[in-house]
Amino acid sequence: MIRSPSSVAGDASLADRLEALLPQTQCTKCGFDGCRPYAEAMAAGEAASNRCPPGGAEGIVRLSAVLGVAPQPLDPARGVEQARAVARIDESLCIGCTLCIQACPVDAIVGAAKQMHTVLPDWCTGCDLCVAPCPVDCIAMIPVTGANTGWAAWSQEQADAAYGRYQSRKVRLVREREENDARLAAKAAAKLEALQAEAAASEAEQAAQARKKAIIQAAIERARQKAAAVQPRNTDNVSPAVQAQIDAAEARRAKRGLTDQPGQERQSPDGSTATGDNDHNDDSRS
Repeated sequence: MIRSPSSVAGDASLADRLEALLPQTQCTKCGFDGCRPYAEAMAAGEAASNRCPPGGAEGIVRLSAVLGVAPQPLDPARGVEQARAVARIDESLCIGCTLCIQACPVDAIVGAAKQMHTVLPDWCTGCDLCVAPCPVDCIAMIPVTGANTGWAAWSQEQADAAYGRYQSRKVRLVREREENDARLAAKAAAKLEALQAEAAASEAEQAAQARKKAIIQAAIERARQKAAAVQPRNTDNVSPAVQAQIDAAEARRAKRGLTDQPGQERQSPDGSTATGDNDHNDDSRS
């Protein structure tokens, strides 16, 4: 079971205590790769406590109290305190590239290659990391908390839940890489076994076998290096409610003629056409 930062015992390190005060949006606006690295930098005296826009002024006060320093205004270079927003995908433009899925730190976007992607609003932390990678600019951030900002727009329960999903995603990514490596190893072993079973009568045939073995080994190594770039599919093992959202989105796309089939032409936003045979992998999320 993944423990939330806010549940850490009183003897926690300074970094743990600071992490427990962060909103766990993993937005990286602080200049660090997530909330934990920022907490560690503050604990080490390498970062100020005024670099977290999602936490806002209240968050700065909380962090400063633990650090024993006077709170400072939010660093304008890190953004502004504002209402929390939720990502929304324009399904008429979405091409199913999966780049937003890869960017989301809490698995709040479900979909797969060449399928409509859907944002789970209750899971979205408003980090907006999905916006920039989208090649067709079909993601908008919609404010959902009115005039409430900072911790008034985001509860500790939401922060703890986001932390749990962030940790679960990290575990999933490691597992998927390991499973992919295992598949490659099994495939390589089968190929090598078949190759070794071939009788090589002449030196020329033996040399040819050796070349084949070298080619297989080189291909396996290249595949391992690319394992981290496997296209994600995170529509498996979702709840019935989430699956209903996915099915509804796909139905709307089909009605509009937006669902890609192999060899089928698709109208691009610029008016050009493209076939549905894009080079996307379709690995399953387990």
